[in-house]
Amino acid sequence: MESTKSVPSTQSRSSQAKLPWTTDDANDLYLIDRWGSGYFEVGDDGCMRVAPLKERGKKISIYDVVQAAIKDENLKTPMLLRFQDILHHRVKTLNDAFNSAIAEERYRGTYRGVFPIKVNQLREVVMEIMDAGLKYHYGIEVGSKPEIFAALSVHTDNEALIVCNGYKDDAYIRTALLGRKLGKRVVLIAEKLSEVRAICRLAKDLGVEPMIGLRVRLMTRGAGKWAESGGESAKFGLSTTEILQAADIMKEAGMSSSFKLIHFHIGSQVPDILIIKRAVREAARHYAKLRRAGYPIEYLDVGGGLAIDYDGSKSTFHSSMNYSVEEYARDVVHAIADVCDEERVPHPHIVSESGRAVVAHHSVLVVEAFGAIEKTAETKYELGADDHKLVKGLVDTLENLKTQNLGESWHDALAAKEQAQNMFELGILELHVKARVEELFWELAERIHKMARGLEENEVPDGFDDLKKQLADQYICNFSVFQSLLDHWALGAMFPIVPIHRLDERPSQASTLVDITCDSDGKVSKFIDLNDTRDTLALHPVVEGQPYYLGIFLTGAYQDIMGDLHNLFGRVNEVHVFLDDDEECGYYIEETIEGNTVADVLQMTQYDAKDLAAKLKAQVDQAIKQDRLKPTEGMRLLADYERGLKDQTYLSL
Repeated sequence: MESTKSVPSTQSRSSQAKLPWTTDDANDLYLIDRWGSGYFEVGDDGCMRVAPLKERGKKISIYDVVQAAIKDENLKTPMLLRFQDILHHRVKTLNDAFNSAIAEERYRGTYRGVFPIKVNQLREVVMEIMDAGLKYHYGIEVGSKPEIFAALSVHTDNEALIVCNGYKDDAYIRTALLGRKLGKRVVLIAEKLSEVRAICRLAKDLGVEPMIGLRVRLMTRGAGKWAESGGESAKFGLSTTEILQAADIMKEAGMSSSFKLIHFHIGSQVPDILIIKRAVREAARHYAKLRRAGYPIEYLDVGGGLAIDYDGSKSTFHSSMNYSVEEYARDVVHAIADVCDEERVPHPHIVSESGRAVVAHHSVLVVEAFGAIEKTAETKYELGADDHKLVKGLVDTLENLKTQNLGESWHDALAAKEQAQNMFELGILELHVKARVEELFWELAERIHKMARGLEENEVPDGFDDLKKQLADQYICNFSVFQSLLDHWALGAMFPIVPIHRLDERPSQASTLVDITCDSDGKVSKFIDLNDTRDTLALHPVVEGQPYYLGIFLTGAYQDIMGDLHNLFGRVNEVHVFLDDDEECGYYIEETIEGNTVADVLQMTQYDAKDLAAKLKAQVDQAIKQDRLKPTEGMRLLADYERGLKDQTYLSL
């Protein structure tokens, strides 16, 4: 953990519990106005609303969009909602921030941002970003052969850049140089000296002048979960010595004029602006020294790292950031200008590769919680003369429970539970007695927890810190963490999670979330908070026959692409939403994309649906011949099997 987060409490827990619940309380509990960045809020009806253009456009109910997709489009949850207007707004926000900073600083270069498509390669996302960026000459960054093929096709503005990162073979370089033949500003970033030689050789063969960039391995390191992207041991980049050697290679090949760009990257989601400022100054110094040495560099690429405030704490915690987009732009522009003015060299055009900050907000994953695994259940029990002494002791503790003896009662309960387990393992405790001890233990734990919540913090006995977590219900949600929230499972990344309706009701259940995969890691048990993280999330009771929807927010970066097929749960349904003033509801569903079917994911693992059906038919025919199935029953079962192959991979609730 990089820092501590703290916000003073204005009310005691006991006084808070007595006040009537309002939607303002929901906003405060889930920190919506802090991480929502003006895009999300709670409506008066208790439903989450989205304002894709903030104050410039309409606000629409996320719950209403889900209902429309279910009723009009025949889709089911889990469902990914893409608010495409947010993409346009984020592109505008980033470019306007840099252009304003350039004007304020009287900077003598331009801003030429690029979107790194590794953050979200989906065609509909990339196309919206390219469309939104046309007026800014906003370009695209790639890091692999497949990505350069996609980029050449969707890139239509020859004033905008295509920046090529990642390790490169001849085929990758040739494809990029095809873009140069078409008049595009394609910059090949060399990650090692052999790539500089290959670029010069292939450019000469093709008769085209390349645009070459060199990635500098800075001493400055990032912070957070991606800190290893920078520093001396970084995977990518050239040392100072190698930079000079690369420049000599270009000179020997007669291509000194091709050296157009200096690049660095200190990692994704950098939470501390001081680290960014230090890295930019270091890179600017490299640019200035090389420019003074006579190299015609035109661009300085500051890479990615612009963070998202996932938890709303505005801190240097890994899931937050202590700066705004506008501050980021001002600091980048000022740092470069300051170094260049000191060195008396021209101001370079500034390139940034901000991806997370562009796409994270536009995507909301909606899942349905359809059940809960509870630790306690309401039971009535009358003590009998023959009951075991452990049971009698726990019943006595329950009957005599007071605020004055909470700590002692809790210690007695823990001792009884442990003794019961030891006796059971030795074979001297019957199963029904063990079961009764556990029931009484959890009933006692819940009563103690409820009584402790009414106390002031300084009155709560020691040892109660884990009690809330132990008592938490597990809400079963129809989705896969591995498919839709891989960064949470793999890296502990935090995402805001909020019910999208019923926010005008007080949530009473301390909960964690579990998915429907057959894996104990398929869960969410850490939640955003202003003070470190929470172990539980306050949710409403699931009412039988009434769907309960949770929104998982800020999922637009990386999650769409990095999700895997654990248990063969595939992509979820998608709904693309645009604002429209002519529509009574304020929006329209522009497109829906159905999630993977069972046959789809089986095909990905080399099972052919027709072959599967044929093999099962052979088994059904054999069973009919052996008189284990009647013909009509066999044909019905086979039809069910074939129909099931066309179903989606998630539960049909």
